[in-house]
Amino acid sequence: MPVRSAQDVGSAFDMVGTRGVGVLMTDDTLLINQAERLASLAAERRLPAISNFRAFVAAGGLMSYGPSLTEQFQGAAVYIERILKGTRPADLPVVQASKFDLLVNLKTAKALGPTLPQSILLRADEIIR
Repeated sequence: MPVRSAQDVGSAFDMVGTRGVGVLMTDDTLLINQAERLASLAAERRLPAISNFRAFVAAGGLMSYGPSLTEQFQGAAVYIERILKGTRPADLPVVQASKFDLLVNLKTAKALGPTLPQSILLRADEIIR
């Protein structure tokens, strides 16, 4: 469902209603800023919801899987250092993330009812209990 403003969040969940089987949220500043509300709406409708940002899981979402923020910030620091030493930004290489973090909210999983496979729990970088 397209969400273009904070006001669209509730109506998007209304459109999904009870026919939805799950929710996947994209990495978008608008949605990141609505993480707590999104997690609450998904929980109210008993929809498992995943995203690629950590704040969503901390707010009660089921899971997140995305690039490591620690790695991204460290990479940004390296870029800043090189720019301050005179490297033109256009001369810096494009670097893809090499580490991805999987977070699982076990409290949310228990509330929703699905049993998560042991393989996911073993792979998780962080589990909220």
